[in-house]
Amino acid sequence: MKHSDPIAVWQSQFATYARGLETSRLRVLRLDESTIVVAEVIVSICKLISDESNPQHWIDRIKAYFDDLESSPLESLIEEMMKDFQEDESKTWLGKALADMQDGHAQSWVDKYRAGGYRKFALRLLGSAQYRILVRALNEDAAIVALAIRRIVRSLMPFAIAWSDSVGMLTKDQLRAAGKIELAGVNAVHLIIEVDKFFGEKVLSRLPMEVTAANGTDLVAWTPDSTAGLMGQFRALVREASAQRVERANTPLLRKIQGARAALQYSEDGTSQAANSLIELIDRIMREAFSPHEVLAWIDVNIPEYPDVIYVDKGCRKPTKLGEALCFIYGGGPTARAANQYDDGEGPLVIHELVARAFVLTRNRLQKIKHADIGTPEEREQLLILFSALEGALMLGLSIAKYSAASERPAA
Repeated sequence: MKHSDPIAVWQSQFATYARGLETSRLRVLRLDESTIVVAEVIVSICKLISDESNPQHWIDRIKAYFDDLESSPLESLIEEMMKDFQEDESKTWLGKALADMQDGHAQSWVDKYRAGGYRKFALRLLGSAQYRILVRALNEDAAIVALAIRRIVRSLMPFAIAWSDSVGMLTKDQLRAAGKIELAGVNAVHLIIEVDKFFGEKVLSRLPMEVTAANGTDLVAWTPDSTAGLMGQFRALVREASAQRVERANTPLLRKIQGARAALQYSEDGTSQAANSLIELIDRIMREAFSPHEVLAWIDVNIPEYPDVIYVDKGCRKPTKLGEALCFIYGGGPTARAANQYDDGEGPLVIHELVARAFVLTRNRLQKIKHADIGTPEEREQLLILFSALEGALMLGLSIAKYSAASERPAA
């Protein structure tokens, strides 16, 4: 008896193939309903991510996909599995899988597959023709997933450049003050290039990418030389993303960025004017997000013992620029968290603090240029570097602040 098809069209070639097998064969192959459903969901999501004809952002496409599940038989299948698990986890696919893992059965199965035992067994059970169809279906699904992963990895490059531009300015002493200097010292751009190269050589080259929506660019490996030529394009993406986030946070402040660029391009006193515009941008975007009183209250609740976040002026406690930046990047939310390999569980997260310190350092250096402006080419070049650093910090800081605020918002 073959499985009934719960939906009209399966995106996964493996799911399509499995639906045509008899239930008894699926059972012998240790392929159950959950395996088929999970394969379908993963491949469907990866196809959505890779669909360049859809103008929606890929995150919005995935959200729409899960919204559509409410009217799809897939949703009922998932609900049934979750319901069974809640009733008696020992009798469900997940419960059995966990039991197998505890008994060492799962590791035994993996070892047999790696040794070729499972593949030989499947070949004997299905026959050579059917086995080839199964392998081809799995490879075609893997190619779709691999394309989505490559595009996701490559989409991180603007964030890597933003990280390198902003955090790369910090001194070793400032990095040590943040706690974990090794994380800050990671060359994010180089890391993505290496991951992309490894993925292309070890994964994509072995899969039938012709069945996917891959274009020529997707299949061409990034190298340090080729990436250097793309840096201008990546920085343009950072610039655009930064401007969009500033506009969403405070539309009038976008004019400060535009004014700074215009001053650099057209004004004889452009360096000083641009530095002044960028300093005002930093100050206003933080001041208008949280008042000094709100920042102090946030510090007292979250990081009361943390150094360099409060100073006393004429008997009054006031937040430092670092304190303001940390409150801004946390979106006014709590800093409490579990410790991990990159953190000790105390004080701000390393990433949050490094971006906050990048804001403060950029502002301090802009202040020096503003007061010492003599209009030399070197000074202009330094300001352009600070401009890139600020855009990177804004892109990262506003993204983190938005996420932090969203995570604290109570569910409706």
